Amino acid sequence: MKIAIAGAGAMGSRFGLMLHRAGNEVILIDKWADHVNKIKESGLKANFNGEDVVEQIPAFFPSEMEGYADTIDTVILFTKAMQLDDMLQSIKPILSKDTKVLCLLNGLGHEDTVKNYVAEDNILLGNTMWTAGLTGPGEAKLFGSGEVELQNVYEGGKEAALEVVKVLSEAGLNAKYSENVKYSIWRKACVNGTLNGTCTVLDSNIANFGATKATDKIIRTIINEFADVAEKEGIILDREEIVSHVKTTFDPNGVGKHYPSMHQDLIKNNRLTEIDYINGAVCKKGARYNVSTPYCQFLTLLVHAKEEILIAQ
Repeated sequence: MKIAIAGAGAMGSRFGLMLHRAGNEVILIDKWADHVNKIKESGLKANFNGEDVVEQIPAFFPSEMEGYADTIDTVILFTKAMQLDDMLQSIKPILSKDTKVLCLLNGLGHEDTVKNYVAEDNILLGNTMWTAGLTGPGEAKLFGSGEVELQNVYEGGKEAALEVVKVLSEAGLNAKYSENVKYSIWRKACVNGTLNGTCTVLDSNIANFGATKATDKIIRTIINEFADVAEKEGIILDREEIVSHVKTTFDPNGVGKHYPSMHQDLIKNNRLTEIDYINGAVCKKGARYNVSTPYCQFLTLLVHAKEEILIAQ
């Protein structure tokens, strides 16, 4: 399969490398100049489960897609949520009437953006539990295992979804077809919605946040707001299971010492966050359905205030 990875950061590099090693024709697309240029010069370097590997994978800026028109079978989206529309606009030359697009972004409602560029039957939504990191431009650190679940957004796309599941699984990415991927997306959004903004505002890792007396009320209230809104869209979340799942992340011997990606973006790298596509998205949906979401609204405002204080870019 001819595959374009749009957003070739840590996770995009993982998927690109594994799909390339499985024999697919892969190209990487990103706007980070140092990263793209390093891959062009030296290949994508990775510590892949303890083994140092280098793969020569073509890397491009989005503006360089004219020569790939009508050649890409599948685009896998890994951009930051606030960069999605710009990325899709930039890569329009490779989005033909037959191009399948798999969206694996964090957050909610991305299909509403994707459908402005791609035929509805070709839109796939997914959720992944793989992890990845970058140690520098063109260099990835890939450890552990994970999985991907995905589903067609519209009824006519199941055949395309099953084809992508097969290709991902053959690359070792442990893909499966889901009958209710939106449940998994909302469940993951609850985890991000309880941990990302709070740890960013508090400048805390997950374990330290989890150890506070206020944590139980905070996470339960946020999860209830997510669940109340999700119910309006026909998705019934298991609230207590999700609360228990979030609490498992507090273990300092597990992922508890980890700082969530939003903290890394804003506090470590002074970048704008995805809060509008997580808690902020729940606020917008809540307003549409007349569902009150005060905790999500306040947390969204606090993160934006923090962005202003730090003059994030």
